[in-house]
Amino acid sequence: MHSFTLFFIFAIALGLTLQLWLMQRQRRHVAAHRNQVPPAFADKVTLEEHQKAADYTRAKLSVGHISLWIGTGLLLLWTLGGGIDVLNLQWQTWEIDPVWRGIGLIFSVSLISAIVELPLGLWNTFVLEARFGFNRTTAKRFVIDLLLQLLLALLLGTPLLWIILWLMERAGDNWWLAAWAVWMSFMLLMIWLYPTVIAPLFNKFTPLDEGPLKQRIQGLLERCGFTSKGIFIMDGSKRSGHGNAYFTGFGKNKRIVFYDTLAESLDGDEMEAVLAHELGHFKRRHILKHLLLSTALSLVGFALLGWLAAQPWFYQALGVSGRSNALALLLFMLALPVFTQFLQPVMAILSRRHEFEADDFAVEQAGAEPMIRALVKLYRENANTLTPDSLYSAFHDSHPPAPVRVAHLSSKISSVSTENEATV
Repeated sequence: MHSFTLFFIFAIALGLTLQLWLMQRQRRHVAAHRNQVPPAFADKVTLEEHQKAADYTRAKLSVGHISLWIGTGLLLLWTLGGGIDVLNLQWQTWEIDPVWRGIGLIFSVSLISAIVELPLGLWNTFVLEARFGFNRTTAKRFVIDLLLQLLLALLLGTPLLWIILWLMERAGDNWWLAAWAVWMSFMLLMIWLYPTVIAPLFNKFTPLDEGPLKQRIQGLLERCGFTSKGIFIMDGSKRSGHGNAYFTGFGKNKRIVFYDTLAESLDGDEMEAVLAHELGHFKRRHILKHLLLSTALSLVGFALLGWLAAQPWFYQALGVSGRSNALALLLFMLALPVFTQFLQPVMAILSRRHEFEADDFAVEQAGAEPMIRALVKLYRENANTLTPDSLYSAFHDSHPPAPVRVAHLSSKISSVSTENEATV
């Protein structure tokens, strides 16, 4: 057995063990604190709401547990189990251009994996989410969404794969550099197109009505020096009861989006605070930093792929007898997450630091109390647990845990009070 095969198996086993252990910690911690609302939220969240969040969290963990085993099983079947090798031999019987055979192989693996995982997705949407009152989608809309996603994958993924596979075949030893440039150009194009072309295929975006709220938001945007294509309310309630807000796009194509479920539950002060938080990411250049980090990491990834694609052992160690550009790309996409999963805590630390900075900006622009009220409503209405396990949260959560985040915002109120007392 090749040493990389052993390393691959070890990484899978270690990652699986770690994830199962973290899930068990989260389950026990949430259950242990189910019957008492944390003191910081005692006057804001009822015991019934707190228990609903605990039960919802544990139910999602059960689905996540099954998903983890399915994902691990699929990975082993595709690689060491010989699944890719069998499928590749079938595609080799087709007398077509190698690039198109490679695209067919990659799409075949993706489609079969999606079909295997579909029952769990149906259960998650129509059983788990429905049980806790969040699901609002219908079977018809679910099918339409699936077909639309498949169509987009074909329309957008096919030309991208064709160019990358063509470069792997024709661009010489440094093909990976050209492929990286194509990938980054594609990503920037998607960011630019998403707000106005892709997102409207799934949801309706209605401009915010004229009135005091819009004037207030426009005033905030002017103070922050932020220009956008508009402020929109998205009909997220047609699929889910969860709420959120975000801004998307870049350059002059930016737009601000509030879920209708969120807009209905927050007052003017809270809406302004949530928007100020989102603008904080823009003003503190978090979007740019994330883009630069993604650019650097993807460059390293393509360089690594360029080296691995030329190594015979890479294919053999992962259960494939043949060699081709498509096989190299497919095996790399499947194997990379096995190793990069251990970087999750590092990425989570960076993300949470940005969330704190965005919260600080929101406090400067709209005050701490409206931001706290908005967050509590979000936690309550989305049934986010207020008592996550610290290690599970450190590994998985891109946002600070609720008690930590609210305590950070509350400290800003205390700081302002202390300053005012000192002035008096």
